[in-house]
Amino acid sequence: MTEWGAGRLVLAIETSCDDTSVALLEDGARLRAHVVAGQDVHRLYGGVVPELASRAHLTQLPLAMRAALDEAGGSLEDVTGLAVTHAPGLVGSLVIGVAYAKALALSLGRPLVGIDHIEAHLHSAGLEHGEAAEPFVALVVSGGHTELVSVPRFGEAHWLGATLDDAAGEAFDKVAKRLGLGFPGGPAIEALAREGRADAFAFPRPMLDRPGCDLSFSGLKTAVGHALAGAGPPPWPRAQVADVAASFQAAVVETLVEKCVRALAMTGARVLRLGGGVACNGALRVALGTRCESLGVTLQVPAPRFCVDNAAMIAWVGARRLARGEAAGPELDAASSLEASGLA
Repeated sequence: MTEWGAGRLVLAIETSCDDTSVALLEDGARLRAHVVAGQDVHRLYGGVVPELASRAHLTQLPLAMRAALDEAGGSLEDVTGLAVTHAPGLVGSLVIGVAYAKALALSLGRPLVGIDHIEAHLHSAGLEHGEAAEPFVALVVSGGHTELVSVPRFGEAHWLGATLDDAAGEAFDKVAKRLGLGFPGGPAIEALAREGRADAFAFPRPMLDRPGCDLSFSGLKTAVGHALAGAGPPPWPRAQVADVAASFQAAVVETLVEKCVRALAMTGARVLRLGGGVACNGALRVALGTRCESLGVTLQVPAPRFCVDNAAMIAWVGARRLARGEAAGPELDAASSLEASGLA
């Protein structure tokens, strides 16, 4: 067995929602393997069905583990530590990953650490950009979460603001469903928005008239519904749907950018990191890049494959926690809520 500290190889498992992912990270930096298995069945229902997701993890996790080990060209005996997402997320999905990781750790005699899914998104840009200058501000924006967080140092995070209702990605999905674009909604709206006019509809920029960094997207979603109600019964002309998509996306992007600017001003941070599935959105990346450049702020955005749920980011955080001597005991369990995860 390789002792922890030299030739470190962390095996990470991520099963917080509907993607089954396994990664192997060497010495906290070199990604030896990264496997993500999606679940197409949810497209039939226009959203993730928790029971179906957890059942799929049972089947896919052993296959993803084997594929990751083959990609890395190694075996479980090479692993020196393990990391697993234990919160927040769909509790049924999380239980599968946590139970699997605990069994592996026990059988191999290796240390295991539980990782907060949101903390991993905060640091996901580190996979390509390395350690960030601290303090930094992170925007985590996905289907389940939209938060602005100040990170003064690794292992410490302070919430600056969060959505009071729908997450940004959830709003994308719900608007896409209203427009008949299918699931997931983010990529579909982004693609159609390229054909539309962003100023065609004067949708609200939620909570920009209030101080602070909290966000809200339910009112914007309602405004889209009113616009469609006034357009008559579907199907609507493609050009009109494209205008709605472009105008909706512009409202979300402007809101997120302005809230990021506020967070930077509040903290004095000179680095902004982006994480979460909505961080794949090209319009958001361009708008934040332009604004950060004007402010002299460094923007660090992960590659799309590290924006969505993935085990590579779990491994990145896990390697650093294991290096600090952290390890979970048999009491490690899944937690569905952000508060229960202990990071908030």
